[in-house]
Amino acid sequence: MKDEPSLLRLARVDDAGEGPPQPVDLAERVRALRKARGWTLEQAAQAAGLARSTLSKIENAQMSPTYDALKKLAQGLDISVPQLFTPPSEAQVTGRMAVTRNAEGQAHPTATYEHELLAGTLTRKAMLPYRARIRARGFEEFDGWVRHDGEEFLYVLTGRLRLFTEFYAPVDLARGDSAYYDAAMGHNVISISEDDATILWVTSRD
Repeated sequence: MKDEPSLLRLARVDDAGEGPPQPVDLAERVRALRKARGWTLEQAAQAAGLARSTLSKIENAQMSPTYDALKKLAQGLDISVPQLFTPPSEAQVTGRMAVTRNAEGQAHPTATYEHELLAGTLTRKAMLPYRARIRARGFEEFDGWVRHDGEEFLYVLTGRLRLFTEFYAPVDLARGDSAYYDAAMGHNVISISEDDATILWVTSRD
């Protein structure tokens, strides 16, 4: 099936070329973890059972800590040793926001679905939200199963539809019904109402 993958490729095109992740600077990472807890050097050193001078040297990249020191530091910060070398979560407040007015999303019509990509101005999104009008009325209208990475959430906005999945019996859904499923599992949707059904689809970026 060509419809769904093409939409996902379209939405992901702005995310290409980011390159491999950069190595974590241990000194900066330890300092950031300490400050995130509102601790002074003295407080962090005491929690970790290290000398204040030792912690200061670690934070200023003036010494390479032994594994024993790393273990004490991780325990004091209540994290695991590997987390000392893990980049900070991208869940930090970024202030990003996008508003998509009704019918102003990026249109991407296909033979079976009419997609409207939402929040199209944001790149590197954790989710791909889009509204879709379901044109298909029969499974035979598709060129096989839709399959792609990630997980998917479907919410029926108007009409009635039938959700086909590779490992389950078809399920009929009406306005207000929803489904959450593994998107790597084959899936297709058809409208079973007189008018085209409309749905909100949200796909993860896995």
